[in-house]
Amino acid sequence: MRLFLRRALACAIFFLVATQAVFAQVPKTVLLEDLTWTELRDQIQAGKTTIIIPIGGTEQSGPDVAVGKHNARAKALSQLIAQGLGNALVAPVIAYVPEGGYAPPTSHMRFPGTITVTDDTFEKTLESAANSFKVHGFSHIVFLGDHGGYQADIKRVVARLNKAWSGTAAKAFVPPEYYGASSDGYAQLLRQHGYRDNEIGTHAGLADTSLQLAVAPHMVRQDRLHNDLKLGAADGVYGGDPHRATAELGQMGVELIVAQTIQAIKRDTAGR
Repeated sequence: MRLFLRRALACAIFFLVATQAVFAQVPKTVLLEDLTWTELRDQIQAGKTTIIIPIGGTEQSGPDVAVGKHNARAKALSQLIAQGLGNALVAPVIAYVPEGGYAPPTSHMRFPGTITVTDDTFEKTLESAANSFKVHGFSHIVFLGDHGGYQADIKRVVARLNKAWSGTAAKAFVPPEYYGASSDGYAQLLRQHGYRDNEIGTHAGLADTSLQLAVAPHMVRQDRLHNDLKLGAADGVYGGDPHRATAELGQMGVELIVAQTIQAIKRDTAGR
């Protein structure tokens, strides 16, 4: 009986220690929102001083792609970029961005599901986030905007931040390679594979839909992709045709965006 009790006690202690060890492990994540404040503090002190701020947007993307397209894509790509850098973490996605007016509705606001904010509100949100990260020890604040409509806003914010931070260790960046690779760069890659501009499109066409199939296929209504309906601006599809979109085509774009953005961030932060 005593031998049995000793063995039972030993097993219980082993289980308790093993369980505590599992729960004590820092999660293998680059997402800031999945860390505790002490885990984050320790990672910053250990050298993870680059923070990526992914900027998405909540807007219509035609009848075949969910309105959170940019948010999911910015988050997925930022994670891959942070993992490739090795010294970076990813902030929560900024999902509220300028998308047009609402009195009267203009641009994407003409379609249900789109959410807009003013340029001033958007820029102040970016500045507030960046200053928060600077306070806590991040020295490289990198903005990655997935949408073309607010690129000028980000550049203005970066210029103001770097002026205000002059003489400090902190610096803000907006590498043009991220959006350049996801738009013109990816379109050129698709042309090299035989796809036409009137398929590739600028919004919700083959390029946009293929990228989404690669990073978040559940957001694409694939059962409707291959019908014969011709989609146009009235449907929210601009200058393209998504019918031949595939995850394989999207993966080529993902690899291009991630590789070029990592290279750009390393270049911009070298020696800092």
